[in-house]
Amino acid sequence: MTVKVLGHKSPDTDSTGSPLVWAWYLSEIKGTPAEAKLLGEPNTEAAFVLKRWGFEQPEIIEDVSAEDTVVVVDTNNVAELPASINEANVVQVIDHHMLQGGLATKKPIDITIRPLACTATIMVDLMGEDAAKMPEGIKGAALSCILSDTLNFRSPTTTEHDKAVALKLAAELGVDVDAYASEMFEAKSDVSAFSDAELLRMDSKEYAVDGTKFRVSVLETTAPKMVLDRKDSLMASMADVAAEDGVDQVLLFVVDILAEEATLLVPNDLVKTVAEKSFGASVSGDTVVLPGIMSRKKQIIPNLKV
Repeated sequence: MTVKVLGHKSPDTDSTGSPLVWAWYLSEIKGTPAEAKLLGEPNTEAAFVLKRWGFEQPEIIEDVSAEDTVVVVDTNNVAELPASINEANVVQVIDHHMLQGGLATKKPIDITIRPLACTATIMVDLMGEDAAKMPEGIKGAALSCILSDTLNFRSPTTTEHDKAVALKLAAELGVDVDAYASEMFEAKSDVSAFSDAELLRMDSKEYAVDGTKFRVSVLETTAPKMVLDRKDSLMASMADVAAEDGVDQVLLFVVDILAEEATLLVPNDLVKTVAEKSFGASVSGDTVVLPGIMSRKKQIIPNLKV
């Protein structure tokens, strides 16, 4: 039986790279055959990372079955996992998000959830001395995950430990962190090939606030104008996306990595209220700039109010 290692739907770099890292560890160090899987098309940054470090894109799967043995990484939220996840034999969870609940297992399992910025950081720690055996591609994947999740150490989720692990990996690889992070963010910023609906779902999570269901979408970019020039059509697409996905409203935050701020699109009074109550913002048009807001996990979701 080959273990399926998978992250969340709408895979970003961490949910693409960390399954590769852990599948390597299970297969090559622990002697347990494992393969990385994806729950959707990787975003442009994740696709760049795969190509840069010589990986074939992992197979995209729609669901799992009772016959599957699964390791879940970079999430513990059943809403972000295959519909039949609770029927599968989940044997391990490695994550850095708040505990959501709802995941049911067939027996006691190995769970590691730590308050770090990136799943890959936790994986390097769990490997211990075996981390030194990681080949170049696996080290590159782990480094990419950390730089992505920390926005090259700009995100408030960044810890000194994340930074230390990333810098050690970069030194071993002979990689200039700033130059490589810029390449990653440039790849992530080119969203011209995606439809409005794809952009709204690309990096998003479902979250409910006092009975109101949101799809909280974040687009991290060094070229915010590329997204904001499409704000009218993006806002027009929000109702259809919300209806199709069974939520009440899409919230789209365009995070400017370099300016360290987010622009929230404000299509209606509900989102205006969210902006004012959640972030103390004064809204006068169909967008509002939120200085210092960069992290959905630490700054956006915990503060959402309706």
